[in-house]
Amino acid sequence: MAVFGGIRCVKYIMFIFNVFFWLAGTGVLAIGLWLRFDPKTRGLFEGAESPHIFFTGVYILIIAGSFMMVVGFLGCCGAIQESPCMLGLFFFFLLIIFAIEVAAGIWGFSNQSKVVDDITQFYLETYQNYQNTSQDTLRETLRLIQTGLDCCGPTGSVGDFAKDTCPPRDGLDSLITKSCPDAIDEVFDSKLHIIGGVGITIGVIMVFGMIFSMLLCCAIRKSREIV
Repeated sequence: MAVFGGIRCVKYIMFIFNVFFWLAGTGVLAIGLWLRFDPKTRGLFEGAESPHIFFTGVYILIIAGSFMMVVGFLGCCGAIQESPCMLGLFFFFLLIIFAIEVAAGIWGFSNQSKVVDDITQFYLETYQNYQNTSQDTLRETLRLIQTGLDCCGPTGSVGDFAKDTCPPRDGLDSLITKSCPDAIDEVFDSKLHIIGGVGITIGVIMVFGMIFSMLLCCAIRKSREIV
């Protein structure tokens, strides 16, 4: 009876964990979609030469969040049906996600300046190319970036050829304009803390998930041996 009571207890814990894990996957997916469609970063995807590091990282977040939601659903089914096979798959996928998250976190924090430099370089090249060619697509890309970041030009001002790409300002506001490289630094500094906090929380949750999945799997096998 103690074994069956232990299974029931661990099963409830596993179910609750997987609900939280599914929600965590939803959070990761939401962050990826936020970075992809937020007005402050959406313009980075519009140009033909979008910064590949940021572009790739955002889509990895979207894919990882979707995968976590699927794994969380798999864990819920394994706990409810008391299936060692499904719980084993859940543990395996969870271990893979955890390893990828650790590697991605180390890479992201160690390459933060590279990501910012890549995006800044993309902006400067877009600005220079528009100055040379006056293409409509480049103008729209500049307008999206500068409006989203509430900035204007590489130094806080632009030439007459690009006046219409800056966000409109009245009165004294027109004299206090942030440069776009500075605005890019500020945006990614603020968002990196949010992403890092979510990543650490999810990592802790995954460790507990692996522990409880193995406990439940062992308890199920022990109960079947007794029967």
